[in-house]
Amino acid sequence: MYSDDWKTPQDELLRRCQVFQRHLTAQQIDMAIIVQNADLFYLTGSIQQGMLFVPCSGEPVYCVRRDLDRARLESALSQVVAAPSPRQLADFVREQFGMTPETLGFELDVLPVTFYERLKRSFAEVAVKDVTPLLRRVRMIKSPFELGRMRKAADQLAVVYEAAKNTLREGISELELSAHLELAARLAGHQGMTRMRAFNGEFYGGHVLSGAAGAHPTFCDTPLGGTGLTPAVAQGAGQRVIQANEPVIIDFLGAYQGYLCDQTRTLCLGGLADELRQGYEDMVEILWHMEKIARPGVSWGHIYDSCLALACEMGHKDAFMGSAGAQVGFIGHGIGTEIDEFPFIAKGFNDDLLEEGMTFAFEPKLVYPELGALGIENTYLVTADGVEVLTRCPEELAVV
Repeated sequence: MYSDDWKTPQDELLRRCQVFQRHLTAQQIDMAIIVQNADLFYLTGSIQQGMLFVPCSGEPVYCVRRDLDRARLESALSQVVAAPSPRQLADFVREQFGMTPETLGFELDVLPVTFYERLKRSFAEVAVKDVTPLLRRVRMIKSPFELGRMRKAADQLAVVYEAAKNTLREGISELELSAHLELAARLAGHQGMTRMRAFNGEFYGGHVLSGAAGAHPTFCDTPLGGTGLTPAVAQGAGQRVIQANEPVIIDFLGAYQGYLCDQTRTLCLGGLADELRQGYEDMVEILWHMEKIARPGVSWGHIYDSCLALACEMGHKDAFMGSAGAQVGFIGHGIGTEIDEFPFIAKGFNDDLLEEGMTFAFEPKLVYPELGALGIENTYLVTADGVEVLTRCPEELAVV
């Protein structure tokens, strides 16, 4: 049904659950109930509809409403059972785990209120805590297994980059170029969907933005938006025809077996004006500056502050990470099964430190109204003494 390496091994799943359980114990949470797809996939290897019960000690139990047979095929956990009715949840927990939890943990950032109220009614007199911060701390450190999948996602981005150089021509529309790149990514194994945790944070495979269209801001918390094809989406490639001597931004996500890699490259037909070319070279310099200072023990906020200061020294205060009035307060974001994981290379995160095993995308970009956007983005692994680049495409401006 799937490719040869699709299944998350049992020892990998149990290791993740055990790390999570240590966090639950430290916060005096008796049990967590996990329902969100990205978290379910991380802890079970499946997204079949249901709930994962994770006690603070002992074996987790994956209760599946739909589809149980498929969940048993997909998940390597030994306890994959039919989900009880909401009215039977408390009895099920007592029978399965031999205890009545006094404190339950829910993913309060994403759990719908009606679902939360239904769960709460099932457990009388129970205290509730938010386990999302704990899960994000667990998920931010990637295992060798996870890094293997992220490297394969990076391989897809190399295919997309070559397809962009081979397909870009004067007169092609953003939409047509994007369709070519999406096809190339899918044929290279791209899973099709990507995930973002933020409420209403909708995103898909990537953006192709050209000229002035690249400077259009939009609703999502990103430096670039694009016109899109409809206000129902309001982002991404539109019908604009690409012309010579303007920047063309290719901002794409690789996605392999649940794991993402993020890359941006800037292309153009025939070259760019000196101001734009210099701006691009400055963004590469900021990227390299981050690579020099990022290492375990350095705060996320310090990296942001240092790179923002460098951008301002270069004269880009009003265009860095968005046009004036639409600038975002980050330059990088964690990435894994979702595009907005820890760490955040962002304003105010001065007490949070890089740790070995973290992965993040770093994307210095400039936005000039009427002219367009340009920039660069790589995905990185934090190593014992610095960072390793996972995305490997050439970093210079690609002139076609």
